[in-house]
Amino acid sequence: MQKDPKFKKVVVGANDLSLGISIVVAILLGVGLGYLLQKFSGIAWLFWLGVAWGIGGAILNIYKAYKRAKKEFDELAKELKYSYKENPDEL
Repeated sequence: MQKDPKFKKVVVGANDLSLGISIVVAILLGVGLGYLLQKFSGIAWLFWLGVAWGIGGAILNIYKAYKRAKKEFDELAKELKYSYKENPDEL
């Protein structure tokens, strides 16, 4: 029998919280980059390009978190106790 680590709840909570933080950080980095590009070049639309980059980065972070969670759930679905089928031979 494998014993769970002492701080498992903290690690799981931090992993779940990290998605929200990474979304905010990606958007802020994009806005900051767009602002700097606009200030240095004087071209106004570069700010909106930075915003789009930040939103794109946030969407990419969400997609990566989805793929990671799907992989974990697919592994759980293979376990017999989480099977929704009545006959284990159908697995």
